[in-house]
Amino acid sequence: MTELLSEQGIAEALRGLPEWRRVGDAIERSAELAGFPEAIEVVNRVAERAESANHHPDIDIRWRTVTFRLSTHSHGGITEKDIALAGEIDGVIPSV
Repeated sequence: MTELLSEQGIAEALRGLPEWRRVGDAIERSAELAGFPEAIEVVNRVAERAESANHHPDIDIRWRTVTFRLSTHSHGGITEKDIALAGEIDGVIPSV
């Protein structure tokens, strides 16, 4: 069963995800891509991974900037599922 992470657990996990930050009961990351088509490509690749994990991020696309927000809504906060998908998202976003 998925459980909420403790404050300490969240802090430890975020040390390994330097692009992510805590925002209330979620974690969030923005990435600026080369252009709109590249942003959509990243979103599509994240969508495939999210669907496979049955865990779906909130996604905001503003021209070439994409923001991903993760929270396990059914549990009311941050769980290991969010941390795992954040790592997957990091692997999809190209290094600049």
